[in-house]
Amino acid sequence: MSDDAKKKAKKECEEACEEKVKNAEGQQDEAKDSDGAFSGAERESSDPDKKESDKPEKDQEEEALNVKYLRLMADFQNFKRRTEKEKGDIYAFANEKIISELLNVIDNFERALAAGDKDDSFCKGMEMILKQLLSVLEKAGASEIAALGEDFDPNFHNAVMTEDSAEYESGKVTEVLQKGYILNNKVIRPSMVKVAN
Repeated sequence: MSDDAKKKAKKECEEACEEKVKNAEGQQDEAKDSDGAFSGAERESSDPDKKESDKPEKDQEEEALNVKYLRLMADFQNFKRRTEKEKGDIYAFANEKIISELLNVIDNFERALAAGDKDDSFCKGMEMILKQLLSVLEKAGASEIAALGEDFDPNFHNAVMTEDSAEYESGKVTEVLQKGYILNNKVIRPSMVKVAN
């Protein structure tokens, strides 16, 4: 929802609230005027039971208007809170797609480094580029999901294989096949792992 639409909706809601309050005040003033317009003789001759029955009716009407006003204000506050949350989510996850694309590039850098000679100057340059990419991801709010040796958690890990392991207990992650990442506490890619039987 655009800022203009939000401002317009807020303004309309406030105007509706003010109008309802003015209507309620106007009805109260009319009730006072009509009570004050009676002459003394009319007041004396009017039935006191009728006056008392009108008063609770007016009180009920006033109470109903107050309840409507409070509900309208509560709806507006909920709308405001919801739009603020949506706006925050948009800012927090605006770069999710590009980060997901960069993860494939990072995977390729890691594979190339694993296959290359660590002492080669070309590999050292690739390693520096990889560190720089990981630093950019960290600044954007993305972080790697810890997996190796951890308990398997289907919320963070995607088990593609199971294996018998003397080193790890049953249900522990024995190998990470593809790293997973979190962006602002949301999993953008689960870790692909092997799990011990």
